[in-house]
Amino acid sequence: MVRVDGTGRSNSLIQVRGLDKTYKRGGEEIHVLQGLNLDVDKGDFVAFMGPSGSGKTTLLNLLGGLDVPTRGSITVAGDEVTHMSASKLTQWRARHVGFIFQMYNLIPVLTAFQNVELPLLLTKLSKSERRRHVETALGVVGLSERMNHYPRQLSGGQEQRVAIARAIVADPTFLLCDEPTGDLDRKSADEIMNLIIRLVKEFGKTVLMVTHDPVVAKLADLELHLEKGLLVEAGQVQQNAYAGGAA
Repeated sequence: MVRVDGTGRSNSLIQVRGLDKTYKRGGEEIHVLQGLNLDVDKGDFVAFMGPSGSGKTTLLNLLGGLDVPTRGSITVAGDEVTHMSASKLTQWRARHVGFIFQMYNLIPVLTAFQNVELPLLLTKLSKSERRRHVETALGVVGLSERMNHYPRQLSGGQEQRVAIARAIVADPTFLLCDEPTGDLDRKSADEIMNLIIRLVKEFGKTVLMVTHDPVVAKLADLELHLEKGLLVEAGQVQQNAYAGGAA
């Protein structure tokens, strides 16, 4: 179960407490996230929405250890991420986080197989073990027959499937998806979302996703909105809007 009030159980997979992120622009301080709390259990699927500049991608970057908060803590599976050294954080990300972006970030001179294999080159797996992992991941996303194709030989939806295979190949603890359907037509977007839902329901993956698309957001177990640096549930957003209109 997802909670945004900081009252979650101590055994939640992801625990965020008092998270602040402030940027300085000239002499001005910009408070992107303010005292944010979040608890996510294993197997939860959470969608984050909000206007551009509301801090959605910043939150994902903090959860994935790509950025550090100004204040507060993030704990994943008992590991406090916020104070790890750079080298330990790199190892932690490789083991625990799978990233899926709007732009697929595939290397054009590598085949689908080679793109998916990349994260495994940082592990101690043998070549045969890496092959088995890659073939399994490509099978999950339905691209076993395309493993020797280059990105230019694939459709946008297929490229995103390769990116998803790359994200899951090391069996990460959770997936961070930043606008995973943002560059796709509706049909391809629906196919990608069906795949992500399958990863949650069938494989028990924990997914945290940023999206601007309300159709996509409603497929998640819970839809959260960033408002003035805080997370609120979708129903609360509607209540706030109604109260504002009444005033």
